[in-house]
Amino acid sequence: MSLRNQSLVTEFTLSGFSYSHKFQVIFSALFLALYVMTLSGNLLIITAVHVDPRLCSPMYFFLCNLSFLDMCYLSVTIPKMLVNVLSDQNTILFNHCISQLFFLHLFGGTECFLLTVMAYDRYVAMCNPLRYHIVMNSKFCCWLVAFTWLAGFLHSFTQAFLTYQLPFCGPNKINHFFCDVHPLAVLACSDTFFIDIFIIANSGMISLSCFVVLLFSYLVIITTILKINSSEGRRKAFSTCAAHLLVVIFFFGPCVFIYLRPPVNYATDKMVSVLYTVVTPLLNPIIYTLRNQEVKNAIRESFRNKLSLQQK
Repeated sequence: MSLRNQSLVTEFTLSGFSYSHKFQVIFSALFLALYVMTLSGNLLIITAVHVDPRLCSPMYFFLCNLSFLDMCYLSVTIPKMLVNVLSDQNTILFNHCISQLFFLHLFGGTECFLLTVMAYDRYVAMCNPLRYHIVMNSKFCCWLVAFTWLAGFLHSFTQAFLTYQLPFCGPNKINHFFCDVHPLAVLACSDTFFIDIFIIANSGMISLSCFVVLLFSYLVIITTILKINSSEGRRKAFSTCAAHLLVVIFFFGPCVFIYLRPPVNYATDKMVSVLYTVVTPLLNPIIYTLRNQEVKNAIRESFRNKLSLQQK
């Protein structure tokens, strides 16, 4: 008989951010605004890249995938939280909880690998520009994106499968605003030593490894930037790198803090998780794309064409 068959719990209660309904409503209104802004920004980017042939390059191909991931990633947690607050029922069925955990790690894990691939793309562009279009050809880029999704799927499937096997006999209150492996492992009524080690070896080491590779890539890029003769060129390149590093730190820093340790619930975990589940998807379109003059020109031109068609 599997451990799962010994479970008595069929649903969980999510504590959210506050026990006060008033504060829950305030947090929900804030998150709803951020959710709409994130969806709008990322949809704008995807539309601009697809309608403007000048943005047909590996960098924008990866950015479109990142925008799609960010929309999916945020949609795993925020809508459910909003529904719970509006209905005043902070419950989630066991199977729905495992599904939320699976998709959270699918999109989050895929984004980890995609950000690493994007750093490699920038590394080739800056350090080997003459061979850039040979190395980063369309076929290779498609294979890289396929790899990120496959790696993300394998990561999330193993996390969800092992968590599903745990027996839950009560209590059933998850001290978080979404289902994740750490808050669930704390509630299990059996020894979770194996899954604890696996979480650290899987989620923690994936986050740490990608973070180190990214930092190394940007270190090499910055070294290359220092060789640029033009001070204006150096300033623009440093500005771009600094913005990209900010997103990387906001995404990977909290992930390393959360997953590279045993499953102990700290009071700060919920706020720390906001950085990589809410703030980073909002920052990505601003920092990676909307600061880019080419994209801004494409968006303006798209709006002009739309207005001219309406006037006709």
